[in-house]
Amino acid sequence: MVDRRDVGGWLEGPGRLTQQGAYAGERLGLPASGPGAMAPLGRRVLALLVDWLLCCAIAIGLLRMPVGATGLDSFIPLAVFAVENVLLVGTAGCTIGHRLLGLQVRRVAGGPLGVVGAALRTLLLLLVIPPVVWDSDGRGLHDKAAGSVIVRTR
Repeated sequence: MVDRRDVGGWLEGPGRLTQQGAYAGERLGLPASGPGAMAPLGRRVLALLVDWLLCCAIAIGLLRMPVGATGLDSFIPLAVFAVENVLLVGTAGCTIGHRLLGLQVRRVAGGPLGVVGAALRTLLLLLVIPPVVWDSDGRGLHDKAAGSVIVRTR
């Protein structure tokens, strides 16, 4: 059963010490540091920013979205972001931002997430609220629902 002490939020930050484990990811069987350890929040946010800027550039440059677009045109970068996440996380295990920052999305039990898991994770990511509500290991609700974890590759 999930208890209030097991669920954090953006104010508390990820990776706080818990009674279940001394570091974020210990309950999941992940190492404390190095490759395979839980990805730190700063790297995850920076990877998200890289991906978002890339999607905006694609929307403006390739899809000819007008700069300062309003209405439905303003959702084009979000659609590009969704497609990027589903395809790249579902097949390669990481987006371009993740790759640049040495991160990978994988199942908690190990192995690739797959396209269906990546689609669920992306849908919840687009809702914004699930990613900013964390458990005691620093995993957002979108990762918990998809059974995924973001780990370091280097």
